[in-house]
Amino acid sequence: MDRRAFLAGGLAGGAALALAGCSGTLPKVDAKVASFGRNATGTVHVWCRSATQAGLTAAVAGFNKANPNLQVELTPVPDAQYVTKLATAIRGGEPPDVVDIDDINSQLFIFREAFADLTDVVKGLDYFDEISPGHLRLLEYRDRYYGLPYLADNSQLFVNTELFEKAGLDVEESTKDLSTLLDAAKAIRKVGDDVYGWSISGNAAGIIGFVTQPHVWATGVDMMSGEVGSQKANITGNEALERMLEFYRQLWKDGVLSKATYSDAGTTWGADFRAGKVGIFPSSYGATVPAATKAMRAKMQTVLIPSWDGKRSFFDGGDNMCIPNGAPNPSGGWAFMQYANGLQQQQALPDGGYFPTRSDAATPAYRKKYPLAFGPLDAIDKGYAPQTLAYNLLNNQPSSPYFAMFRQAVFGSGTAAAMKTAQSEYQRILDQVQA
Repeated sequence: MDRRAFLAGGLAGGAALALAGCSGTLPKVDAKVASFGRNATGTVHVWCRSATQAGLTAAVAGFNKANPNLQVELTPVPDAQYVTKLATAIRGGEPPDVVDIDDINSQLFIFREAFADLTDVVKGLDYFDEISPGHLRLLEYRDRYYGLPYLADNSQLFVNTELFEKAGLDVEESTKDLSTLLDAAKAIRKVGDDVYGWSISGNAAGIIGFVTQPHVWATGVDMMSGEVGSQKANITGNEALERMLEFYRQLWKDGVLSKATYSDAGTTWGADFRAGKVGIFPSSYGATVPAATKAMRAKMQTVLIPSWDGKRSFFDGGDNMCIPNGAPNPSGGWAFMQYANGLQQQQALPDGGYFPTRSDAATPAYRKKYPLAFGPLDAIDKGYAPQTLAYNLLNNQPSSPYFAMFRQAVFGSGTAAAMKTAQSEYQRILDQVQA
């Protein structure tokens, strides 16, 4: 399952609830000792997500070549099975040494004391201030850090500059907020009968959450409030959310989105944009750039996702690396984590369709090689993803309340009724998961 398929389909709904017995019963890792991560030998067992395996393979090969006495064995796990398999391994007392986990699932294990406290060694890194704060936040609990970010999968707006030019539009001026975006999308729709202003996979829960929530987050609010374990729904009365939903409803009503949007489940995500038939496309680097022709890439430009009032954000998706308590070779695991986060390895991540999680990776040489892969690095503090125990249940499932709300608001009866229903469903799921 690649990243496109993962976002299109989401994860198994009951996975979060399978962690109830995953408490801190295994021996805790001592990551304070001076020798931690040094002179380690043997084997490091690393689990990674199948969706992001391509981002890790080269790092493993490089590490093994450079460290003949400490070898990494990489095990990819299907995304839909990852949380359950990891919880089972931890409960069974046989966790891997390192888990490369979807960052939005990190809190599921941190909250239940399943991951090692790595605060001292993480804060001791000489590039700590360059690390993505959005990813770090998903590793934080009560002012302690339980892992290290590895790769970023960020959502941005990709624009076709040729279509903007034909429509007489300036990219920066026409992408400042939701109002200018709507006007730009309408203008581009007039360029040709087979040209559309905007594209989105309207029947893919994971994609919808990935590309639309930053419009809301940019204002500094989320769809939930409070600390992990006692969160409350924040749907009704959420002005930024309401304006975003109304924006998409208007795109649909005005015919700026193709009729295929309603049923598009994400299996061909980005094909219309790569074919030059769409002006504005909220997406990821991996779903947009690698498969595009050289000529099409030359027409692309990226901007961060704006809110109704002109602020910007992006989804801080991707992977965090963590060491489970009870890991047989945690020192070796930390050695590999440091290597994988080295500047050279980080700067190669766009080859696999992902971004670095270190802002200092955006050197002049990196910018020249990857001209569409440094926007989030230049504004790394604008990235966000919610700390919660319920993200997949709230957003990624076909039955999730965020997805149902979006569908009803955009294609159905309207925003007010959709938000009212989502408020109660959000709270029901939060109460269930936090019980």
